Amino acid sequence: MSTSVATPPPQGRRMVAVAILVSALAAIALWAFAWPNARTAPRDLPLGVAGPASATAPLQSRLAEHKGAFEIHRYADEAAARDAIEDRAVYGAVVVTPRGTKLLTASAASPLVAQLLEQSVAGQAPKGAEVTTTDVVAAPANDPRGSALGASVLPLALAGVAAGAIVTMLGLRGVRAAASLVLAAALVGVVAAAVTHSWLGVLTGNWWAEAGALGLSTLAMGATVAGCAALIGPAGIGVGALTMVLLGNPFSGVTSAPRMLPEPLGFIGQLLPPGAGGTLLRSVSFFDGARVTGPLVTLALWALLGLTAVLLGALRRRPAAAARDEAPAAREEVRVA
Repeated sequence: MSTSVATPPPQGRRMVAVAILVSALAAIALWAFAWPNARTAPRDLPLGVAGPASATAPLQSRLAEHKGAFEIHRYADEAAARDAIEDRAVYGAVVVTPRGTKLLTASAASPLVAQLLEQSVAGQAPKGAEVTTTDVVAAPANDPRGSALGASVLPLALAGVAAGAIVTMLGLRGVRAAASLVLAAALVGVVAAAVTHSWLGVLTGNWWAEAGALGLSTLAMGATVAGCAALIGPAGIGVGALTMVLLGNPFSGVTSAPRMLPEPLGFIGQLLPPGAGGTLLRSVSFFDGARVTGPLVTLALWALLGLTAVLLGALRRRPAAAARDEAPAAREEVRVA
């Protein structure tokens, strides 16, 4: 007498697969969003030290005790340290003078880092010594904590994903798809600048430069999603969306700073459009375009590769479509013969 093991019906297997897939996505999302925030700490954070070597040596020694926390840059005086902050070479600087210690910060670069530096430098100062703080590049009055700027990353990512998905689902191909993506990104840039700069007042730089940064970020993400879909089919929408939203958003470092994230997440985040877009937007809005080359090249490469994939996908579809059109005609000729 033989026995057989009952197998679950197809619907049952699908239900189990759905439960496992959703659980896996939830675990990945929690890892991507919660883990970096739970491990936020300075990691080789660029910090300037200015003043006579004999006066700054004890301070540098105390800062070095925080192994791996700070990357120290030496400057001759306060003016040089201020220039470095405005050029985004460092997040802040400690200036040691005969009159006491002064801390220079840039809350526009990261309010969280500015607060961290205040706490760290005050803790390293000699007992009873007063540390005065000067915010060299202050965050806008309408967004002193940088929360509005940080919250802008996800909507831009969603706009980019939506642009790529809509272009794909409408059946646009080749040049039409590329032109639609560029036009949509340009309009998103203008609308986003109107909201964040003109209405909310959380951006304070050149309006058109900000619109360009916002539009380029959207184009990089939208072109990536549409390009993936053009090459591998509808599943490409999911691949592009997960990359931009699930990885790019939490790894961007916009709410803290790339050097505050666990390694190598901060580095990876700056290679993805959300992180590069956030860095570019800070530079053009608060720092007169300082250090824009890196994020600008990153976004341009993503946009170029995505648009190229869109065009290549259209070229690949043409022979297949032509073959499908020729097949019925060939069968008809055979029947006639």
